[in-house]
Amino acid sequence: MANEEEKALLADLMASVRAGIAEIERAQRKQATLTATASAAGKRVTVVVNANGVVIETRFGNGVEDLTYAELARACTSAAQDAAAQMRRKTEELVEGLRRDQSRLPRLSEFIPGMPDVQDMLPTPPEVSTAPPRGRAAAAGTEAVAEEADGAMKFTDVVPWNHGDGPAAKSGVAESGW
Repeated sequence: MANEEEKALLADLMASVRAGIAEIERAQRKQATLTATASAAGKRVTVVVNANGVVIETRFGNGVEDLTYAELARACTSAAQDAAAQMRRKTEELVEGLRRDQSRLPRLSEFIPGMPDVQDMLPTPPEVSTAPPRGRAAAAGTEAVAEEADGAMKFTDVVPWNHGDGPAAKSGVAESGW
């Protein structure tokens, strides 16, 4: 009798898991269609981002020619960051709905005593910087690795080393004949 009850409980659990996966798929499809729009500089610059926060459209409105290049650049950056923030909020709302639904499901530790729950083991992702590349090292408080404007890394905590001297240079191990 107990075996039949366990089978029924497991069948119910599997049905709940399948329903949860289907709900995640629906949420993913919905999230993939989302966009967010933000404007800056008195609506002279408008940016639209997709579900990943990637800029998919930039529009300039009336009076944009009155902006300097620096003002235009700041307005584009500001509008893109605002639109991306809106997209994060929309995505968080979708995820929160999924979490509420899944919180009703029994946890793995309820079935297998001592078994850790996967949700408790997941790390929290770090906050992503919105600082420009040149300002990231200073904002992070680290000088060890700085990123140049072209994306190349510049190492500042290195020790100069002359690779042409010393016993390794005289060794035949690094000969070109190998």
